[in-house]
Amino acid sequence: MANPDEKSATIEDVARLAGVSIATVSRTIRKPEKVAEATRKKVTAAIARTGYTANAMAQNLRMQRSKMVLVLTPSIADPNFPGILIGIEKTAIERGYGVLIGNTDGDISIEETHMKFLSTGMADGLILLTGHTPVAGWPKSPLRSFPPMVAVGRPIDQPEISYVGVDDVAASKVATEYLISLGHKEVAYVSGDSSDIVSDLRYKGYQAGLAESSVTMRDWRIEGNGSSESGRAAVERLFIKDTVPTAFFCYNDHTAIGVIAALTLRGYRVPEDFSVLGFDDVPFASHVAPGLTTIRQPRTKIGEAAMKLLLDTLENPRAPAQQRLLHGDLVIRHSAAARPRDL
Repeated sequence: MANPDEKSATIEDVARLAGVSIATVSRTIRKPEKVAEATRKKVTAAIARTGYTANAMAQNLRMQRSKMVLVLTPSIADPNFPGILIGIEKTAIERGYGVLIGNTDGDISIEETHMKFLSTGMADGLILLTGHTPVAGWPKSPLRSFPPMVAVGRPIDQPEISYVGVDDVAASKVATEYLISLGHKEVAYVSGDSSDIVSDLRYKGYQAGLAESSVTMRDWRIEGNGSSESGRAAVERLFIKDTVPTAFFCYNDHTAIGVIAALTLRGYRVPEDFSVLGFDDVPFASHVAPGLTTIRQPRTKIGEAAMKLLLDTLENPRAPAQQRLLHGDLVIRHSAAARPRDL
């Protein structure tokens, strides 16, 4: 048992052990990103040895800060989520914060439960992967009464909310231009859900790619919902028509896999007969046959940028909302090739 007469460690004890000033210890606790890594490590080690951690937590309470951030996601099973979370946690830890994960499963009641972390002061800010403003917690309060929020991966139509994601328009334009460069004169876009803003942004990029072609290209959008089944169904709908495209640019990798499966079942070969290009570069994209040519989202960098933006906003609440779009890379594998000569 601890000695009841033993005095609690003070900030002076930490400073003395770490060989730094009291101001440096205080800065390390409150704004670790502004302290050199070597100094930060010395102070952190001294805090652990002296038992000053509890005092540091008390200071956070006095400052009305929990040093925690809540991340709301519709599904932790989404293959895009782990990479984003890695970036979120990395930046949070570097700046002395922790992360709470709220998996909503698209259920409003579950979202309401997670939002209690904010309403009770257990989290200082919110990162939204849900694509919408919180519909629970403060249902009758104006948006400005919420703690700082950053949307990730799916922009929210609210000018007060910052957004970080891939540049969907630019990346989709690159994808479309790549298929055209292979000689394809009929390129279809298999979309996501009709209400999906990301699908619409990727459609705009597809249209921009068609518009810059040296020949007139048909705008050929086929409605889907982002699932592999919708990719399969898109192919089935096409083959009841007189003409079919020779290349498919798909809203995401799941859709692309469905397109490839449907073509294969009909006896066609990818990419010899048809080319297919996806979006996201989820982990299984390189393990299907043929390996999927796709657009890679910089998921870890997106997470890092989102957390940095949120924490900067916590330090400067008057800062205006920002939009940060990161570059998506074309990853060339084996599902896209030159247009067949006999078509």
